[in-house]
Amino acid sequence: MEMPKVISCTVANCAYNTSQICHAMAITVGDISNRPKCDTFFQTSIHGGLKEVTAGVGACKISDCTYNNELECNAQNIKVGMQSGAAECLTFKKR
Repeated sequence: MEMPKVISCTVANCAYNTSQICHAMAITVGDISNRPKCDTFFQTSIHGGLKEVTAGVGACKISDCTYNNELECNAQNIKVGMQSGAAECLTFKKR
């Protein structure tokens, strides 16, 4: 099984985002509020990550998502964007 890729990220002020591509090795989705936030997001003027890498979803802590199977994302791919003032998985679908 391969990690689903982050095919689009419109959170321009994230350290890992360059031209709407996430260049982290992997992201984690979900936080203690049980919202599908991108837990890898952080705001800085320095851009990091590896330019030749497109992020995958390493873990998903949102157990009530249709695509979550034992804390792993089973979506074909995901999109990340701003929602309710936070960087969130836009592919999230409540069970």
